[in-house]
Amino acid sequence: MSRHRFCKLTKTNRSTFYYRKKTEAQGNIDVMNKMDEYYSEHPTAGVRTMRSMLLMQGIAVNEKRVRRLMRKMGIQAIYPQKKLTKQGQAKYVHPYLLKGKKIDSPDQVWSTDITYVPMRHGYMYLYAVIDVHSRYIVGWRFSNTLDKSNCIELMEECIAKHGTPEIVNTDQGSQYTSADWINTLEGKGISISMDGRGRCKDNIWIERFWRTIKQEYIYRYPTDVVSDLRAGIGRYMEFYNELRPHQSLGNATPPSKIYRIKDKAA
Repeated sequence: MSRHRFCKLTKTNRSTFYYRKKTEAQGNIDVMNKMDEYYSEHPTAGVRTMRSMLLMQGIAVNEKRVRRLMRKMGIQAIYPQKKLTKQGQAKYVHPYLLKGKKIDSPDQVWSTDITYVPMRHGYMYLYAVIDVHSRYIVGWRFSNTLDKSNCIELMEECIAKHGTPEIVNTDQGSQYTSADWINTLEGKGISISMDGRGRCKDNIWIERFWRTIKQEYIYRYPTDVVSDLRAGIGRYMEFYNELRPHQSLGNATPPSKIYRIKDKAA
């Protein structure tokens, strides 16, 4: 098959046919890993604080570089921000529905988010959905991109396996304020809840999980092999759901038997 015909069939622009995505230099990856560890402990750190922290460790960086890497990692400082105007700025932003709400049953509220995952000489992104009542990880996905399709496909997999939740809570990231994401949830009759700007505690359940899995597994077992890291995260997810005691549950494990019953019934 000719190159011209191949590009036509795959709808690929011939000018980009030879393009290979440029990866970050190892020096930037090392800086990103340092920033991730610091941010996990201090989510209020902004560009200036992050730069000062790096300088104290002997890493010479400017604010422009730190800002670009934080955007690439998908992180930003948590701090009070101005209220969004009611018109135009955020067409797909939804209100926060969980304030004062009693969450007392599985599948009442799911929380979902994305986090940066450092590797020795690279990085990936981890997507997860947690059931707020039981702290059970309903589903997860590992990817090298921040594409919204990962969020949508993961949510569809979780619903297919565990049923439809009443409410899904997210932050206001671009993946969750897209028309495709909103239409997917509304098409299934799910109420959409979103954190207020700069309010990390609005989605505290998944934020606490990110800190836990990084401190208990990811930082302890760095690797360059994606398949090894994916398999290790899978083992940790099983441990987290089945065996790890949770203080928020009175040192009990998530009641995963509820999900097993659903699977058998299905």
